[in-house]
Amino acid sequence: MTEIPFDDIDAINAHASDEFGDWGVEVVVTQEMINDFADLTGDHQWIHVDVERCERESPFGGPIAHGYLTMSLLPKLIQVPVKLTGIKNAVNYGCGGARFLSPVPAGATIHARSRLLGAEAHRAGTLLS
Repeated sequence: MTEIPFDDIDAINAHASDEFGDWGVEVVVTQEMINDFADLTGDHQWIHVDVERCERESPFGGPIAHGYLTMSLLPKLIQVPVKLTGIKNAVNYGCGGARFLSPVPAGATIHARSRLLGAEAHRAGTLLS
């Protein structure tokens, strides 16, 4: 993997692409993970945590993961195409139009891939998209 200093905007942008990179690791989203996330966030909607009711009433046939649970797994799921060096800290700047288009049923295996669209200098550091 190519190593690039975090403040070398031109070098980072040279690796930007419309092509997605390799698939990351696979993760099984268990009912226990969903329940733990519900406890953590206070979001105990039956569509996530009531297995018996979901089997009877849900259009998905069982519980589904919270959209934000799925999103929170992204750092584990993706492989960033470059390694930035010299970083003292990194902060998630946002999710820019994220949508939850497909439910993730309890027990599903998920994985993801990403692409580097570009970098720009920002007053607080380097902003990647």
